[in-house]
Amino acid sequence: MHVTVADLEALIEEEKRTTCAECHSAAWAEGLHAGIEPEIIAEAALTTALTELGKRGGEEALMALLERMRERALAGDFLPARTRH
Repeated sequence: MHVTVADLEALIEEEKRTTCAECHSAAWAEGLHAGIEPEIIAEAALTTALTELGKRGGEEALMALLERMRERALAGDFLPARTRH
């Protein structure tokens, strides 16, 4: 099997996403254990993410991310799995 550079880059990106999700999940659990409400944890995480992205990519990068997240929210990506009839 021939592996292309694009294939390797996709695998690396997926590994980064997985590692990042694991780190965020651990921080979320730690916040809950400390008695912090989920809404406060979420707001802090979003504020940090948007501030850091704004430092690096400016307003356009922020707006692009927010639009992608909005589309995913409208599609139900962040809700528990539901049975569809």
